Amino acid sequence: MANIKNSPAKDRAEARPEATRGGVFFTPRVDIVENDSELTLFAEVPGVRPDDVDLRYEKGELLLYARVQPREVHRTALLREYEEGDFFRAFTIHESIDSGRISAECKNGMLTVHLPKVEAVRPRQIAVRGE
Repeated sequence: MANIKNSPAKDRAEARPEATRGGVFFTPRVDIVENDSELTLFAEVPGVRPDDVDLRYEKGELLLYARVQPREVHRTALLREYEEGDFFRAFTIHESIDSGRISAECKNGMLTVHLPKVEAVRPRQIAVRGE
């Protein structure tokens, strides 16, 4: 009997960015919450300073790169569970987000990104008049 292997079709493969830098990259854990006026993205990026975050909006994608500066250890480590490495994550952004008003802050290893909605998609209360 012939040995037949199923290989995935080209259009079914997951698209992943190609690595162009050496080293370890981690995918930050993220929570995204929504209210009437915006989406808010919370990303865990431990060890990252605000100056080391590269957040870009390009062609409908929000790209997050966060660089971790190596720790200088002056002693011999007895236990090391925390790996060092940079962070990368990409998000597809819907056209209901006003890309010109995206803002972000990074504090204590937590990156908070505000993605405001365009005015046209925000819900509004409609007054109902009576006679």
